Amino acid sequence: MSSPCDPEYASAGDVSAALMMIDSRLKALYDSKTETDPQQQRLVEQFAASLGPDGFEALLDGTCTLIYTFMEWLRKVCEDHDEEVIEYVLPTHVATMRMMPKTFRPEVVPTMAGLLVAAGTGLSPSLWRAQYGPWTDDETNALEATAVLLAERINRIAGDHDFATRLITEALTRSDEGGSD
Repeated sequence: MSSPCDPEYASAGDVSAALMMIDSRLKALYDSKTETDPQQQRLVEQFAASLGPDGFEALLDGTCTLIYTFMEWLRKVCEDHDEEVIEYVLPTHVATMRMMPKTFRPEVVPTMAGLLVAAGTGLSPSLWRAQYGPWTDDETNALEATAVLLAERINRIAGDHDFATRLITEALTRSDEGGSD
């Protein structure tokens, strides 16, 4: 049975821009820069402002596409080990969110958990979230952090700091090659 939240109905958004932002955050983490660099934050804010409303929505959709793709990869890994992806990801992800109250205000934790459950059950995170109205500022910050945490977890599993980024860039390359035939 089809759902209105099936990924086939969702816009992929601007996956490249979302990946650029996530990769930038990952590199800062791996360089042990746990505090946000004010100059980098200004650049991110300028970039987001330059997108305009439609571009910003595309960035949010692109970030949701990353979350969906990361959860799909994790689901396949979990299946190989007879584990359930939601059971594997959700408890530690929620615990991490609760330890980061500046990034994840308590009221956005259920929304981010819902996004992970939606993606983990094969639904589009962006379409699932759209049911509840426009994104809040707190949710957009938490959305980015959720994607970063998932990417970092994938990198840890793979033992490679660039694996999650490469996973997406290779998928984008295959998509571009398939579309040009």
